[in-house]
Amino acid sequence: MYSFRRLALLLALASSVIPVLQAQSSSSSGAPADAGQQAPGAAPSQTQTQPQLSVSARIKARREQRRAAAIHEVYDHLYDINVGAGYLRFTPGPSLQRVNEYDWNVGFTRYFNERLGATLDGRGYYGTPFIEPNLSGITKPAISQYSALIGPTYRFYLQPKYSISGRVLAGYARGNFTGDANGFGSSVLGLYPDGSTFGVSASIYGEYNLAPNIGLRVAPEYYLTGFGSTMQNSLGFNAGIIYRFGKQ
Repeated sequence: MYSFRRLALLLALASSVIPVLQAQSSSSSGAPADAGQQAPGAAPSQTQTQPQLSVSARIKARREQRRAAAIHEVYDHLYDINVGAGYLRFTPGPSLQRVNEYDWNVGFTRYFNERLGATLDGRGYYGTPFIEPNLSGITKPAISQYSALIGPTYRFYLQPKYSISGRVLAGYARGNFTGDANGFGSSVLGLYPDGSTFGVSASIYGEYNLAPNIGLRVAPEYYLTGFGSTMQNSLGFNAGIIYRFGKQ
């Protein structure tokens, strides 16, 4: 009887422990299953991201190719000619105040690549300085100066629609200050004597392209001359139209 009770107690304990063990084994076996279900799910998200990135990269590459082709179409010309007009603040004599001079300007540039070229430039300046009353009775004589300059041009920023360039030119300058002085000479009026000297121009200018071979240019400028054995430091600008032709 006693052994029968012990056997019944053992069977009761076993029946209560077995469900717990089964639950633990099922939960431990279910974790890898969940992990296995997530792993396949992560792969599609990665495979979806990669095509999206490659499509955007292709679009960006095509955009850059179109931009490079447009820049090449505009700046691959061998030559350009510019014609324009401008303004200069010039000192016509050692003790005279600055005068407004207006000019015409013609330039020709030969390019060796899309950026570097050599420019030949010609211009003429005309002004009417104010001179204080004097014995000659001349207070507003007409003066003029002309120059032929040459030097390098470099485009340092290129876009299909516009560019920014710099150039330095140097050469010959001729001043005519007494042609309207009725024979009184420059010493009476305080003007520089007529003569030839050097001319140096430095400018950074912008161009806006109306078409691949036609553009507009605005060029702020520093202009240095040496009339009367002195230095004339002048500031001004030139503006005009550009025509490009010839292919490199």
